[in-house]
Amino acid sequence: MPRKTLQEKLAILSDAAKYDASCASSGTTKRHSASGAGKAGGKPIPAGLGSTEGSGICHAYAPDGRCISLLKILMTNFCMYDCAYCINRVSSNVERARFTPEEVVWLTMEFYRRNYIEGLFLSSGIIRSPDDTMADMVRIARQLRQEHRFRGYIHLKTIPDADPALIEEAGLYADRLSINIELPTDPSVQQLAPEKNPRSIRKAMGDLRLKIEDYSEPSALSKKRRRFAPAGQSTQMIVGADASTDNDVLDRSANLYGSYGLKRVYYSAFSPIPDASRLLPAITPPLMREHRLYQADWLMRFYGFGIDEITSTAQGGMLDLAVDPKLAWALRNRCQFPVDVNHAPRELLLRVPGFGTRTVQGIIAARRYRTLRYEDLVRIGVSVKKARPFISLPGWTPGGLTDSVDLRARFLPGPQQLTLF
Repeated sequence: MPRKTLQEKLAILSDAAKYDASCASSGTTKRHSASGAGKAGGKPIPAGLGSTEGSGICHAYAPDGRCISLLKILMTNFCMYDCAYCINRVSSNVERARFTPEEVVWLTMEFYRRNYIEGLFLSSGIIRSPDDTMADMVRIARQLRQEHRFRGYIHLKTIPDADPALIEEAGLYADRLSINIELPTDPSVQQLAPEKNPRSIRKAMGDLRLKIEDYSEPSALSKKRRRFAPAGQSTQMIVGADASTDNDVLDRSANLYGSYGLKRVYYSAFSPIPDASRLLPAITPPLMREHRLYQADWLMRFYGFGIDEITSTAQGGMLDLAVDPKLAWALRNRCQFPVDVNHAPRELLLRVPGFGTRTVQGIIAARRYRTLRYEDLVRIGVSVKKARPFISLPGWTPGGLTDSVDLRARFLPGPQQLTLF
């Protein structure tokens, strides 16, 4: 078999990485290439390369429309595990490839120099052993940081069964570490990923949380915090591969946030359909379910919604795919509306459909100086079409619209002519 070129490997392993949910370079410390790294032995350390800020970065767009600015690849899609939901499982008939650590380092540097990316998202199938695979990933991060002085964003997907010393070393170089929780329930993991142990996964996540907290404490000598995964840890959960409901998924997410101090839970829609371009209607529901879960997750983290409030609107344990979770809650709790925009507290304004966190911040700031009118909301940038049934202020009152029996139907998309081609 002829050896694959670097370009062929990149095509295979970047495509294989699309099943890994990633993130932008948020939550980490600000670093840029113009600043030196301090002094060592009395001599200044030269400026580095890369940045965790978005200035000057050209964002790339994935085939599914997501905007990405990370070189997102697998180190290899060879894997010794046989997880039923993974396209790269050992029993899967897919084309395989493998980067050397030096090739990943070279690609990262060259992509950055061409202004394509702002950092690296690196995951991998498990080859030989968890320790061997994790050691190669750490080697990549170490070379980028120490040999090439790369200051861009690095996110490593770690392997829970690897030696804790390797995971600790990874945290010294990476901005964010993540350990996949895999599925919403332990029985599902045991059934669909028999080589993986849910307890060892949670233990690794707990150990990582303790390590992050330990490093965040100022050291006795320098009185400064030590750098260790400054953007924290995250996890990924596959949805749709088992019979878990959205309530199950959100319950597990709430537990993960509380128990392990996660920055994010990423949801990845599972679909067994190999050719989504021919069967678009069949692939849409899993992606829409993923979208609704992200919206619900956002409400829990930034809008003050409790898990019970969100799941109370779920029929049969599943979120409404036709309307977003905040609107679903508002339609179910119309007794709390309309909200007086000029006097309602922040907590209640955040529950108005169409009001985002920045919108509410702008409203609170503006109403300190004058009474807001309907036209002022338009200037602030409020999605007034969605908010109108749920607010009142000079220039607008919803009247009977809030309690209208056809209110939900007003937010549904209109009928569309199906195409035959």
